[in-house]
Parts: sequence; structure tokens; C-alpha cells
Amino acid sequence: MIIQTHQLCKTYHNIQAVKNLDLSIEEGELYALLGVNGAGKTTTLKMLSCLIKPTDGQVEIDGIDLLQDSQKIKQIINISPQETAIAPLLSVEENLQFICEIYGFNQKTAKIKTKEMMEHLQLTPYAKQTAGTLSGGWQRRLSIAMALMSQPKILFLDEPTLGLDVIARRNLWDFIKQLKGQMTIILTTHYLEEAEALSDHIGIMNQGQLKIVGTSEELMQKAQTLSFEDAFLYFTQQGETL
Repeated sequence: MIIQTHQLCKTYHNIQAVKNLDLSIEEGELYALLGVNGAGKTTTLKMLSCLIKPTDGQVEIDGIDLLQDSQKIKQIINISPQETAIAPLLSVEENLQFICEIYGFNQKTAKIKTKEMMEHLQLTPYAKQTAGTLSGGWQRRLSIAMALMSQPKILFLDEPTLGLDVIARRNLWDFIKQLKGQMTIILTTHYLEEAEALSDHIGIMNQGQLKIVGTSEELMQKAQTLSFEDAFLYFTQQGETL
């Protein structure tokens, strides 16, 4: 397992956002945390990506103890946050070159890597366009491209298609599918069809707890052959963790 947590907790002002979370994620898979708003998905992602410290519990990422050596973990991970992380007044090309230089690449290498990334992600036609004028879908693609510039072993995507229209969402799904197998991806979403379409495994969260884990087919079987939507409702409404 590339990510393992044991009894992971996060408390804010006496409110438990995440409760006794046990996660096991295999290297190279796309794992979706599925749940309604406030389920604890983003808090979990922030803990795993070293943005906030757990209140309690244990986290091991690629064999490294997060609480003991978070700096080493930061070298192998990256995150595309829920809020699109771009500089809106810079061009697409400038955004990518800028992030490359932040990661320590010299200017020459940054230009080479930027060119390669734009070609790989079909961003070349927009190279000189100001990032803030891109559509929502292309801004999200640029945000993910910026996270990929460090060549992470583990990529966290927090609600990557939030607020996008149906066509932009489907286009981004195709892009995320291309990344599968190249790295481990942990994705949060409240879109049922997104988790079903993209994930190797799905963990359903509700009220800070992980209710159940499985493939979409396994979850439907365990929910007595309900539709995937009804299976989601079935598991989120259970009083106890299954």
C-alpha cells in the first residue's frame, strides 16, 4: 500500500471533521473519496497532502511516517486544490514556467518542461492566452498541469470538476483517465457518476467517517443490487460504519 492511515482524526473547535479513518490505497490506482458536502473529504485530502496536521492517528505514505517526516513526503506528492490554483493575469505558458522555477528548475529547463507539458495536455494553442480568460474546464486542466510539473508519485485532486458544465466535465474525465497508471491519484467528489466512471476503488464518506470501500460493482452488490445512486444513499444513511 502506498497510503495507509490508522484511526486518523481531525477536530476543529470540538467538531470532529474526520473520525477514526482507516484508509488503504494501492500504488498506481485512482481512489475516489465520495460524499456530500461536509462529509470530511477535503479535510482528509488536506491531511494526506501535509496542508494540515491530524489531531490524532497515524499516516504512512510510501513507507514514510507523515508526522515524523512530512518534508520527505512533500517531495513525492502534489495537489490540485478545489480552488483553481492559477495566476489569472499570467499566460498559460508563464504559469507553467513560473511553477517550474518554484520547484527549482533553471530557466532553460523550465521552458523545455513547459513546452512538453503543454503539448502533452493539449494546452499549446492557449500558450499565450491569459489564464484568467480560459474557460472553467481549461483552467482546471491548467491547474492540474501545474501540479504535474513536479512529476509527483502521488497526485491529489480535490473536486476537480466542481462547477463545470457537462461537456467540460466529460473532457476533464478523459484527461484524468490518461493519467491513470502513471501515478497514484486520490480524488474527492460528490458526483456519483464521476466516481463510478474514473475510480478503481471508491470510499464513501459521511459525517467524517468512511462508511464502506469497494469498486462500484462491489458497492452495488453489497447494497442488494440497487442502482449506484441508490447504493450511495443506502450507505450514507447507515447509522454505523460498515
